[in-house]
Amino acid sequence: MNQPRSSSEIDKKATKEKVEAALEQYRLFKFTSFQRRQASMTASYSNMPRSNTGVTSDQTGSIAVYNIDEPERRRLYCLEMEAAVEELPEKERYLIKSRYFDRESQYILDFTIYNDMEISAPTYDKLRWRAFLHLALYLGIEVYEDSDC
Repeated sequence: MNQPRSSSEIDKKATKEKVEAALEQYRLFKFTSFQRRQASMTASYSNMPRSNTGVTSDQTGSIAVYNIDEPERRRLYCLEMEAAVEELPEKERYLIKSRYFDRESQYILDFTIYNDMEISAPTYDKLRWRAFLHLALYLGIEVYEDSDC
């Protein structure tokens, strides 16, 4: 019988890394332009003999599918992340948006954020961990400690 795990079993370090990676992925998708793939127009020759795999490759079709599906996948990822952040309590939401959702966020220091919020560094760390925990649970990316009891 599966019982829900408590938050005390969550691996803080691994969960923090996953949430930061998800936020970095969000910034990458949100603030960089999508580069469309194009089919090769020139023939390529090789001295390597080809073996018959019985598979027909449709390079143009694969590229077309990628060019349509990838921007939509990125858009949906950003929408999901934004929805997760909107579910956070006000202070946690402000922290995440200020520190991670800004175009220039890689240049914004934690010091700047907790001074803006007029809180101490330890309070900021606790608030950020709670925000990360809520995001991890909302997005389903939390990491649990292995219990080898």
